[in-house]
Amino acid sequence: MSIFRANRKFDRFEDVTPEILREEKVKLLLCDLDNTLTSRLSKSPAEELGSWVKACQKAGTEIVVISNNVSKKRVQNFCTPFKLHCVWWAKKPLSVHLTKVRERLGVEPQYTVMMGDKWSTDILAAKFAGIRAWKVEHRKGFLKDEEKKEENGDSKK
Repeated sequence: MSIFRANRKFDRFEDVTPEILREEKVKLLLCDLDNTLTSRLSKSPAEELGSWVKACQKAGTEIVVISNNVSKKRVQNFCTPFKLHCVWWAKKPLSVHLTKVRERLGVEPQYTVMMGDKWSTDILAAKFAGIRAWKVEHRKGFLKDEEKKEENGDSKK
């Protein structure tokens, strides 16, 4: 398989169900944040994120956010409510943080997946780390109405 090709593709993170995680024997799901779990401009997590995280954890999958965002505060603001571990400024496609997290949690590569929206960062980092790569579509299309107005410059200041 090509280094630039994801092992699986999904429209949204919500399409990665507990059943899929169990079938694929995923014990550790490393997730990109911006444009994967939320839009880049979003100031708060998507409503679906909390229930999705709980369902994945109930299925026996640990979730860790691995973000290239340089703002520790932004990444922690999304992860803290769900008690998720996170890495900010991960410098993907470098795979060092993916490997460190996997090793620290004691999970073998065959049970680990990196999920993200970009082949140039998330997919390559997964391939370099020797783990599976799952691609989701860019989250921009799923902005909340108020965020769409903000992005288009329609919000009143």
